Amino acid sequence: MNNNQDYLNLLRKIQNRQKYTQRELAEQLGFSLGKLNYCLKELKNKGYIKVNNFKNSNQKISHIYNLTPKGITRKTKLTHNFMKANMREYSQLIKEIDIKVEI
Repeated sequence: MNNNQDYLNLLRKIQNRQKYTQRELAEQLGFSLGKLNYCLKELKNKGYIKVNNFKNSNQKISHIYNLTPKGITRKTKLTHNFMKANMREYSQLIKEIDIKVEI
């Protein structure tokens, strides 16, 4: 998974609510099922999440996704990097606005 924003959004979803069908999770994130499956597999292989299956009352297989301590650390780092990038962008926009106002 190359896009850190997608990675961060997926980790946030998992931390906020652990029970999902893959279709629900894909729909909420705007991912195709293929992309979601790829991302979940990568998260699991890197040790960021644990996945358990269960059947719900609608006879659909759902999953319980749990962030591991390593996953929580990764989510925190991604959030920090995201905030730093946004602050840099905000500062740059303020400078551009100030320059345009002076002209």
